[in-house]
Parts: sequence; C-alpha cells; structure tokens
Amino acid sequence: MSSAGADFVTTQLFLDNEDYFRFVDRARAAGVAVPVLPGIMPVLSLKQARRFCGFCQAKIPPALEAELLACGEDEEAQRKVGVSWAVRQIRGLLARGVPGYHVYILNRSQSAIELFNQLRR
Repeated sequence: MSSAGADFVTTQLFLDNEDYFRFVDRARAAGVAVPVLPGIMPVLSLKQARRFCGFCQAKIPPALEAELLACGEDEEAQRKVGVSWAVRQIRGLLARGVPGYHVYILNRSQSAIELFNQLRR
C-alpha cells in the first residue's frame, strides 16, 4: 500500500495509448509508485466520443475519427468500430506490459460483452 492509501489508480478514458504511457511517465516522475490501470471506454458513436473527450480533454486519434466518419449515420456500425478500437487498444496495452485495465461501459452491456468476447479470441 502506498503512503497515500491507494493500492492502484485508474486513468480517465483515453483513445490513444501513447497518452497513457506519457501520463504514467509523469506520474512516476511525481513519485506515484502504485500500478496505474488504463481506463478504456468503447466508443458508441462519434458524437459520444466528441462529448466525452470534450469533458476530459482527451483527443480522438485521426484514424479512429476517420473510421467513425466512414460509418456515416449508422450508429451500429460506429458502435462496432468503437468496440474494435477498444480491443486493439487493450491488446496493445497488454503487449506493452500494463498491469491490467478498467473498462468504462456506461451501462452498455452489449458493447462490453462483445469487447470481452473478442479479447478472449
């Protein structure tokens, strides 16, 4: 346990894994020694991603925005892109040794189930 009482911390959402690694580097430099779990949120739509990223000042990677824009107004297609992006994010994070991850599902169980099923493959 740390002197501040935390056993781990969880980040806010981010959509670019490099943002997580930069944050961890800054946290370590500030003396944070506990595991830092990345907070992943499967995007449900471009509109939702823009709104949430606006709240927390996260950025939408151009590649993700292009994939979402290519879906047009098809919300189900956008949701599938968001799940696919989250799967790639998590796999990329795990490949680089993160201590685990936290998924923000916002009571959207379908996306969470799909995400976890794809991660099991």
